[in-house]
Amino acid sequence: MNSMVPVLQCRGVARRFREGDSTLVVLSAVDLVVHAAERVAIVGSSGSGKTTLLQILGGLDDPDDGEVLVGGQAMHGAGELAKSELRNRYLGFVYQFHHLLAEFTAEENVAMPLLIRREPKTLALEQARQLLARVGLGERLTHKPGELSGGERQRAAVARALITRPQLVLADEPTGNLDAGNGEHVMRLMLQLNQELQTSLVVVTHDMSIAERMDRILLLENGRLRAM
Repeated sequence: MNSMVPVLQCRGVARRFREGDSTLVVLSAVDLVVHAAERVAIVGSSGSGKTTLLQILGGLDDPDDGEVLVGGQAMHGAGELAKSELRNRYLGFVYQFHHLLAEFTAEENVAMPLLIRREPKTLALEQARQLLARVGLGERLTHKPGELSGGERQRAAVARALITRPQLVLADEPTGNLDAGNGEHVMRLMLQLNQELQTSLVVVTHDMSIAERMDRILLLENGRLRAM
């Protein structure tokens, strides 16, 4: 990707939902630009549309108006296959709940995005093992999610998000399901890898102590995004 092109551009994005005879406006003319290695927090009250915005930025939902460009390429209006390839190439996702696949080991879960790319299995698993060691799970490679603690599962989820060395990680309340100690461990890990890999972060959070560690804090309120 051209280093001059923003990692993410969101232009005039709007999202509305029908509720009986009325229309609920969740997002209204949202603009956002994220540059390489930048860390951005999006905060707002419960129900303000933060998760909806993150899903649109990641191509998991379509806006009613506006556009999202990832690496200079339009996310919406493309076919599902094209969107999937764009997500796999440029994006990583970390959710409040880890979304690891219960039937696979930690190393298989982390390797999955590379296997989806049809990378050789031996190479994908080796890269997964290296990254799991980086996040402190080098001794838990063959454990399935049910055999890992909550903090360990979330660290594995962070490793999975970063295995493809994405341009941007979208994180939705990444520490929201963890106790304070594990939450701090996961957050420090994400910030460390952000610096080392030059991966941009967009973090949706209700926790201002997390938001204040980002380069910018944006407030989503009444469907609009503004700097705090």
